[in-house]
Amino acid sequence: MAAKPSPEAGARPSRKSRCSRKLSVYLLAIFVTVFILFHIVVLRTPESSSWDFISTNYKNLRTVFLDCTSKLQESVTFLPLKDLRYSSNPLQAHTWFMSSIFDTHENGEPQYLEFPSAASKDRVLCLKGKDVHDGTLNSYALAWPDALPPNATLFTGLTFVSYNHYNYDNLWHGLSSVVPFVAWHIKNQCSALPTRWILYHWGELRSTMGPWITSLVNATFGELNIEKFEGFDDGNGKMSSPVCFEKAVVMRHAEAGMSGDKRLPVYDLVRCRARASCNMSSEGRLSDVDEKGIPVIGMTMLMRAGPRSFKNESVVIGIFDRACRKVEGCRLTVAYASETNELNRHIGVSTRRPIDQHVPDGQKQQRHGILPKGLAQARRNWPIRLPLDGQVAGMKQAHWRHPCPYPEEDSRCMAIYKNAKIGYNETYFSEWAAGVLSDVKLRKEQEISNKTSGVPVSVSTSCGC
Repeated sequence: MAAKPSPEAGARPSRKSRCSRKLSVYLLAIFVTVFILFHIVVLRTPESSSWDFISTNYKNLRTVFLDCTSKLQESVTFLPLKDLRYSSNPLQAHTWFMSSIFDTHENGEPQYLEFPSAASKDRVLCLKGKDVHDGTLNSYALAWPDALPPNATLFTGLTFVSYNHYNYDNLWHGLSSVVPFVAWHIKNQCSALPTRWILYHWGELRSTMGPWITSLVNATFGELNIEKFEGFDDGNGKMSSPVCFEKAVVMRHAEAGMSGDKRLPVYDLVRCRARASCNMSSEGRLSDVDEKGIPVIGMTMLMRAGPRSFKNESVVIGIFDRACRKVEGCRLTVAYASETNELNRHIGVSTRRPIDQHVPDGQKQQRHGILPKGLAQARRNWPIRLPLDGQVAGMKQAHWRHPCPYPEEDSRCMAIYKNAKIGYNETYFSEWAAGVLSDVKLRKEQEISNKTSGVPVSVSTSCGC
């Protein structure tokens, strides 16, 4: 039997279905109409209205940017260069100079501050004040390059900022303040030379270095330019506005923290450039002989005046002169570290004859300085000991102590040796000089023999020098 057809089969669509279809058509028509009208409005809108919109937003953004920059500029805080809170330990850790900043110290290199750098969050160093008597009146701050303090002047190039706890005239302390900058120079492949130096002592601005140290700096880095901020005077002896530096390196620990391996290349480079500045090659020194073929030995007495100099200078000079005369080929020169004549400018580097023995009346300023390697050297240690040490190839030979009327460790000895003049021991000085001259003569004879035999001479190659 055939199945009965469904009662809905062939039936007309329901009213609900017809309404749904009409709604879809109406919505589609409305969408199309709105779409067309929107494009008509857009096409009829003047082009300038779009640019006005962009321009208005740009001006708003620029206003916000300038406002932020202004706030950053005003937020730059200057702090005293000398922080009296650390006066009991002024040289420890971050020191009392720029005390809010910690040093970078890597692999036996000198401790230093560099701006801008990751450590400074890419901020540059700014300074204000040029007082020469009170370091608390001079100040420093860090600022972003695009938000320098109001009225600040940006100094381009590389700036070396040096802190010296003692002074820049003393040979040893002056040299110690320069050494870390040379180490940083080598670490950076000698790629940058300083445009200027800024010198501080206890936060007080300094404007000079001793003549001998100045000569070394000139030979190593080019002409020394010490910034005095002369163009920033407000008429009352104070600084009218702050200055900031495109790039600055700060040293405040002298040689502290440097390893021996890092110091030697520094002195090699200084020695090499100083000798080059004085037109004296390293090889030329080794082959210097007199008309008889005897090696010439240059003995230089580098003297000082005032406190810690010899009481009877002429007698001491006579002792070394007699010792020198006993050795064929020996030539004695007397020079003063505080003088600026041509001879002193080249002392320890190039006089009219090479220098092989150095007898400094002072501290250990030349222990590993620009003098030729292997030289004999006499020096005094201060404050308790006043030895006369001879060094050949870096080895101490002896020392002499000026007697103190008090026990050796008594603090009163320091006061005496710091300000007093010292005496001499003729027997000791004579024997010391004779022994050192003998060693130097043998060494020079061996050097000349090696050179004649074609043995290569070791010459410093640091930074291509």
